[in-house]
Amino acid sequence: MFGPPMSDRLRTVHFVSLGCAKNRVDTEVMVGVAEGAGLDLVGDAEEADVVVINTCGFIGEAKKESIDTILEVADMRDSGRGRMKKLVVAGCLSQRYADELAKEIPEVDHFMGSSDMLKLGDVLAGAKDRMLVGNPAEWVYSKSDPRVLSLGRHFAYVKVAEGCNRSCSFCVIPDMRGKQRSRGIDDVVAEVEQLVAQGVREVNLISQDTISWGRDLPGSGGDEAARGRKLAELVERVAEVKGLSWVRLFYLYPETIDPKLIELLAQHPRVMPYVDMPLQHASDAMLKRMKRGHGIDRQRRVVEKLRKSIPELTFRTAFIVGHPGETDAEFEELLEFVKWAEFERLAAFRYSDEETCASFELPGKVPAKVAAQRYRRLMKTQKAIAHKKSKAMIGQELEVLVEGTSDEHEYVQMARHRGQAPEVDGQVYLEGPEVEDARAAELRRVVITQAADYDVVGELLPRSEGEAATARRRAQLTARRPRVTLPVIGNIEGR
Repeated sequence: MFGPPMSDRLRTVHFVSLGCAKNRVDTEVMVGVAEGAGLDLVGDAEEADVVVINTCGFIGEAKKESIDTILEVADMRDSGRGRMKKLVVAGCLSQRYADELAKEIPEVDHFMGSSDMLKLGDVLAGAKDRMLVGNPAEWVYSKSDPRVLSLGRHFAYVKVAEGCNRSCSFCVIPDMRGKQRSRGIDDVVAEVEQLVAQGVREVNLISQDTISWGRDLPGSGGDEAARGRKLAELVERVAEVKGLSWVRLFYLYPETIDPKLIELLAQHPRVMPYVDMPLQHASDAMLKRMKRGHGIDRQRRVVEKLRKSIPELTFRTAFIVGHPGETDAEFEELLEFVKWAEFERLAAFRYSDEETCASFELPGKVPAKVAAQRYRRLMKTQKAIAHKKSKAMIGQELEVLVEGTSDEHEYVQMARHRGQAPEVDGQVYLEGPEVEDARAAELRRVVITQAADYDVVGELLPRSEGEAATARRRAQLTARRPRVTLPVIGNIEGR
């Protein structure tokens, strides 16, 4: 008899992916490893022989969510529910707290770190070692690694680099992910070609510090402008992949942006005029405490340059409130900056006091109650800006990527316009007689008829319609009451 007894074989696996889009890509690699090992993916943990939890360890709330999830799954086995034989914990939390977790949660069978995705194959093959956490700098994702998409087949995230070389006072990413390691341009393009062959129409290029992509690769010497051209070259090469419709950039650092990249964002038909640039604060004193390497003048210049050069720009950013030393006056500077910049998208985070960060040693800790109040004020300010910008879209004709049926409303079809990134930016709810003819992953035209703070309603136009008829239709649509009522949006955190 070859192999383990039939009763001991691992046949099914369930994955839980926590944290950011970069973590999701790592999870999809592990799904590919499991599929290659012959296991079936199941949606219910109680039906799985193996449960893999890919954790996040970035801030306090994320750590709590990860630990709660681990304990919940462990309790499932302890209480006799399900068939689980192996519980595997991977990702940033186990990379950061491997020894502590191993001691405090004996129910976990194997720990893997943030760069150990391929080691799942050893676990599934019967590896005995419990601790499989390696050096986070030892792995860079490659097109040759197995990957199974876990979201809609029409869009995907593509990691262009691992790690980060920045030294922001509040961030633990370099500790958990290591220094920056960029993928080669040919490897990235080849993966995009593979994804398009699977039906993907939109790729979202991500890393911890995407503006720095390629600076660690051979031949990256020279002045800042020469280094900046590397990202523009990557974006252009990706955008030229046949069959791809949309390319989007995430996580640019606020520094000088190469004119060629700005030109692509402004003019290339497949490069979305969309910039995700976490600015973190808007006070010189706070930016210095955060070790951001620049002041508010540079941020203003960057915002002004992008607004002027990219007429249809959607600007997404993120800020931290409650960082040690933040005064009332400095927070007011942040609010005034947000009112001035009028960002289309904004995420806010309350500072998390992480023991391995430089900011942990800083004086002037902000009480949690004060940080929460500042968070609410910031998001209230942004909500008014977002509502104004959404309302201004009524009557516009836009290209959208059809998503399919809404998770919340089975009779409602959803889409996204060019200014809406997947998962974080809201939806276009489709209406009209053409909706039944809409197909997921296709590009269509809509006229916006109604707007809420973050979502809009669009009347789907026929696939072929003359310009005069389109104009008449637009006038009719904006003059009457829309058929779809938008859902009430309560929680705006993370938008």
